[in-house]
Amino acid sequence: MTECYIKLYALSTCSHCKSTRRLLDEYDVIYEYEEVDLLEGDERKSCIKDIKEVNPRCSFPTLVIKDRVIVGFKEDEILQALDATR
Repeated sequence: MTECYIKLYALSTCSHCKSTRRLLDEYDVIYEYEEVDLLEGDERKSCIKDIKEVNPRCSFPTLVIKDRVIVGFKEDEILQALDATR
């Protein structure tokens, strides 16, 4: 089980976001996630601001694993980043 900081910014309707989440669940990873399209008002604005700090294009999924940012569903990169935290 991974104990480092992992955060997934996703859209509820995005298939790549769902694949990323499924992969993290499959590897029994502890992570936080936000479905940005389901947020409203100031909460949404704040979340988008946070995403733009690590991914200026604000595209999805945006996955932060410790200090590494992976944009899109890139299974090999995600697994390498997870392995590096173990």
